[in-house]
Amino acid sequence: MKNKYNMVVILGPTASGKTRLAVRLAKDRGGEIISADSRQVYRGMDLGTGKDLLDYTIEGVVIPCHLVDIVEPMEEFHLFAYQRLFHLCFTDITARGALPVLVGGSGMYLEAVIRSYDLREAPENKDLRRELDNLDMDALAGRLQAVQPELHNKTDLLDRERLVRAIEIAEATRFKRAQPAGGMPDINPQASGLRPLVVGVRWDRTILRQRITDRLYARLRSGMVEEVAALHQKGVSWERLYHFGLEYRYISLYLQEVMSFDDMVKTLNTRIHQFAKRQDTWFRRMERLGVVVHWIPGDDYAALRSLVEDRLTG
Repeated sequence: MKNKYNMVVILGPTASGKTRLAVRLAKDRGGEIISADSRQVYRGMDLGTGKDLLDYTIEGVVIPCHLVDIVEPMEEFHLFAYQRLFHLCFTDITARGALPVLVGGSGMYLEAVIRSYDLREAPENKDLRRELDNLDMDALAGRLQAVQPELHNKTDLLDRERLVRAIEIAEATRFKRAQPAGGMPDINPQASGLRPLVVGVRWDRTILRQRITDRLYARLRSGMVEEVAALHQKGVSWERLYHFGLEYRYISLYLQEVMSFDDMVKTLNTRIHQFAKRQDTWFRRMERLGVVVHWIPGDDYAALRSLVEDRLTG
């Protein structure tokens, strides 16, 4: 069916090159990028989040990118706010006749859009907070995992204030999905006007591991340690940096002399590889729940373009 889809989604693990593919596609199709990255929303967090802002310029053309650099690192930003802002971007882009290209690796952000989660805003719940005051950290963690068993951001389990807020959000959020025969959630992205063509980038595991390691060293050479130090100097606490995870966590530990530079690099490299595996697990879970993902090999732009041409205009 012609014009069956009104958005392209390009997902993949860290260091898979999905952003460059998305930018090339946006240029060729007259599109604009919408980021689906839970950390790239923060200003000043560039190298550590893989923001790669130069990638949005191709052959002298600057491709518009949305939902990057929209809040300060000291501010909280949650899934509800992301979904709301995404829909504003989607509506604006399509109203101008451009193609929205959603790209990222944050599984929950992607899924909230693709599967049209029905989310509710979570104001502060004073009664709930009084109830939670009587619980220790283990009990709070159990409470959160009981209402949100597929926890996306496990750093919520490490800080009491963040943990309480996560429970508050989880208990105020409802994923209203019908349960058809077999117990699998029904998927109805059309309810929000979205008709997404979902494309996944997949590398041989050995190659991806090398890409991750090479990119880590390149970013360290480009000043990633200095970026983290600058954020702290501007008022972002060590605790806050720790909760951003990965690069910000381990570099902040190095800057506090908790670990040596070599130990920091070795540990961070291992953790990023583990993160990439978790991303892949999340994407496979989305497929099990009924999301159709069209996988392309590595950085094969010809395969991406052929798929999009066929599905969007065929």
